[in-house]
Amino acid sequence: MMRVLLLALRRLAASLPTLFVLLAGLFLLLQLAPGDTVDALVAQIGGGDPRMIEELRQYYGLDVSVAVQLGRYVWRLLQLDLGFSAIYGKPVSEVILERLPATLLLMGSALSFAFAAGMALGVLAARRVNRWPDTLISTLGLVFYATPSFWFGLMGIVIFAVKLGWLPAGGLEEIGAGYTGLRRVADIAWHLLLPTLTLALIFLATYLRIMRASMLEVMNLDFVRTARAKGLSPRRVITGHVLRNALLPMVTLVGLQAGTMLGGSVVVESVFALPGLGRLAYEAVVQRDLNTLLGIVFVSALLVILINFIVDLLYARLDPRIVT
Repeated sequence: MMRVLLLALRRLAASLPTLFVLLAGLFLLLQLAPGDTVDALVAQIGGGDPRMIEELRQYYGLDVSVAVQLGRYVWRLLQLDLGFSAIYGKPVSEVILERLPATLLLMGSALSFAFAAGMALGVLAARRVNRWPDTLISTLGLVFYATPSFWFGLMGIVIFAVKLGWLPAGGLEEIGAGYTGLRRVADIAWHLLLPTLTLALIFLATYLRIMRASMLEVMNLDFVRTARAKGLSPRRVITGHVLRNALLPMVTLVGLQAGTMLGGSVVVESVFALPGLGRLAYEAVVQRDLNTLLGIVFVSALLVILINFIVDLLYARLDPRIVT
């Protein structure tokens, strides 16, 4: 166990320089975009005189060169200070903490559903290869993968919220209901059902195809033939020998797609009006709130690094050879 932990910690340490390079690159890239935070503030209040604009630029540190701004930002970042949001009027850390739970709930539920359903469907397709269940599952997977997530979301709203009235059309919970305890948990879960399915379907398609291919490959290996020759039942062969080895590509894919799922949450949160990081990132880009946008990227990168850290531990648990 200690070797596994040391391996994961080494990979975690190696990802930190990448994080700072990413933030510095994004900072410089955003400087190429027209306008800045002060321009957005002035536009919101309907204009301002040049003296006020200059004072605002001095107050937000925009009156110095880009190199100096970058140096100041990196120094604040080393002190875990994400800066102040001019648009929202409070520290960026507070703005992000208010929106983070919604994104974590959406990502966690979508990833869990996509992984579990993709694994189950992939196993079923592999055990019924070239038969009608395999054809049906593979066709559905191709349809899910090829269809944009926002279309799933809009169609879900039209059918299940507008036409049938079974599910809420958006939001994280019933506004003004004042639910507490388990009633509030159930209400949030009810509101997250459509967004979770919308975000999960594309990833489910990928997982089931990877699981199917991995199962077919492992089932033809020598140790599986040996297990069958010993007289083990098909269920024991699948659960005890095939499944553990076939899960390795799936676990790897979870770490690789963590960032993609965060990017997909921008669209889903916008469609369903969820108060999460994705929607906050969109608002920060539109309003040129540089500190908030960089803070979102920083927190998102930390989430991806954490997920990959957990994936490394799981991978080493499934395949102890990587720590030898």
